[in-house]
Amino acid sequence: MEFTLQAVHLIRARLADYAVLVKFRLTLLVVFSSVFGYLLGAEAIQGSVLLLVVVGGLFVTFAANSMNQVLEKEYDRLMVRTQNRPLVTGRISVPEAVLFSGLSCLIGITALAAINAWAALFGMISFLLYAFVYTPLKRIHPIAVLVGAIPGAMPVFIGWVSGTGYLAQEGLLLFSLQFFWQFPHFWAIAWLGHDDYSRAGFKMLPESSGQPTRETARQSLIYASMLVLLPVMMFAFGHTGWIGLIILVLLGLHYTRAGYLFYRGLDDGYARRLLYASFFYLPIALIGLFVDQWILG
Repeated sequence: MEFTLQAVHLIRARLADYAVLVKFRLTLLVVFSSVFGYLLGAEAIQGSVLLLVVVGGLFVTFAANSMNQVLEKEYDRLMVRTQNRPLVTGRISVPEAVLFSGLSCLIGITALAAINAWAALFGMISFLLYAFVYTPLKRIHPIAVLVGAIPGAMPVFIGWVSGTGYLAQEGLLLFSLQFFWQFPHFWAIAWLGHDDYSRAGFKMLPESSGQPTRETARQSLIYASMLVLLPVMMFAFGHTGWIGLIILVLLGLHYTRAGYLFYRGLDDGYARRLLYASFFYLPIALIGLFVDQWILG
């Protein structure tokens, strides 16, 4: 009995370490975006394709996040929030993490390829950009945030092409929605964690000085305001109805207001409010578009 309990404890600890390695909660948001991208792109929902979207999204994200931590192991050691990650402490070895990342990438891309070539192509681009371009670029130049926003916006686009099998304006507008959403989100995180990021040499803020100044808040406000314009474009091109337009514009205005308050107040409290506003923007926006298209459309 004691041996069984010990084994259960070890398995649970191992699974907890892998949940940290793959950033499981972040991965769930990625899969959520992919699923709703598929639902918005598909003419008819197919359970088998939806399952492949979930599997593909999960494992490609597992691969990217694992490789990210392999490449940043020595820098994670320097930051308070990451110094207990399993690679840093040795609870998971680098060869094991590399093998896991490779196998996860293979499974994820294979699942996406079973849907169509576009989904597999953009899945691979997302993995390569995140792991091998964005990750090293973080210590070189703040443009890393822009580069990282491309794979960050891919999930909804991959879901959409999984449902359609082709590229079109609607998919690009969905991509743009998630693309612009990320900038205030990441800069709020970078503002709040500036000291920690600085210890590792990460250049995450948009200022050339690398220091938290009003420029971060100004750019956050500009990018948040794009989320008021984009729904109007989606409505004008016939990609959403009045309900979707109203929901997305209200969300965009709330996000923009949070950006404005951050610009005016310029302190951690307002940065945190902007971050909180970002947390619920994306899921509510995607659900709103889904309701407009499938329930009220």
